[in-house]
Amino acid sequence: MIVKKFKSKQKFFLESGEYLPEIEIAYHTFGELNAKKNNVVWVVHALTANSNVFEWWPDLFGESGYFNPKKHFIICANNLGSCYGTTGPLSVNPFTNYPYFSLFPAITIRDMVHAHELLRLHLNINEINTIIGGSQGAQQVLEWNILKPQLFKTSIVIAANAKHSAWGIAFNESQRLAIKADRTYYANIENGGEKGLSAARSIALLSYRSYETYVKTQTENRKFLLQSHKAAEYQRYQGEKLVKRFNAYAYVTLTNAMDSHNVGRNKDDCKAALSVIKNKTLIIGIKSDILFPTQEQEKLHELISSSTLNIIESEYGHDGFLIETKKIKSVIRQFSQSKTKHLAQV
Repeated sequence: MIVKKFKSKQKFFLESGEYLPEIEIAYHTFGELNAKKNNVVWVVHALTANSNVFEWWPDLFGESGYFNPKKHFIICANNLGSCYGTTGPLSVNPFTNYPYFSLFPAITIRDMVHAHELLRLHLNINEINTIIGGSQGAQQVLEWNILKPQLFKTSIVIAANAKHSAWGIAFNESQRLAIKADRTYYANIENGGEKGLSAARSIALLSYRSYETYVKTQTENRKFLLQSHKAAEYQRYQGEKLVKRFNAYAYVTLTNAMDSHNVGRNKDDCKAALSVIKNKTLIIGIKSDILFPTQEQEKLHELISSSTLNIIESEYGHDGFLIETKKIKSVIRQFSQSKTKHLAQV
């Protein structure tokens, strides 16, 4: 599918008080809007994903997925601050005619949601049947619900929290330290910080998976081995893999945005902020997730009165939200078929 672009020449004001002189949003759509205009499914992607949800969430989205273009009008926009087409650190600053790189202004989860709002208005979408996201995507789902509580019929929040934890922030800062320890980061060139990004990915994986995952998949079977261990090779491979498809400046921008996540900021508290959400909300946690542990989803369930909570078993930790699509699909199906008809039939 061909990526689409929407460009706004209006100033885009950020929560920090700074602004972007213009903004461009890359997005994909799949399927068609039906006559009643009630079949929109909006996907909000996580940290390093892109707007082509069919690529990274198979079985859940696609021709044979739970959400498919034969029934649904599926929209997924690349997040603000990313490197896949939406305005971010690799974009050219019209004031300087050079890319922003490390000088890209700080953005928040709310800023990312306001960018989605711009696209929604451009597409003339007045009702979203289902909004779904995992991890940083789910943080945006929550903020968007608070901003526009009447817009959504159903929300699906996977592996997220109301406020990013000190544990999560510490992991993110460790990754940023690794990136900035690479002196090329400050050269402000397109491939700046690549070695640091590789190291950052290695750190991130430790939070995405679990002790059990590594013991099961990376335990060394070769006898008398002194170096080149399987687990070490795996970490290097995953770091190099991310470098080939992502960018260090975008990574720093997006992890900082994740750290900003706090639905209660400039409101009384998280309880007051989440109290406005009245649509049917499915909250999914992953039992082995150490980055977004299940007590965070339990807290969301406590604070969102119309929510249903389901914790799935997985040996993949936080990455289970991307890997356990069959289990997630089953949970969503049960939710949609419940007596309260949580997921509108389209």
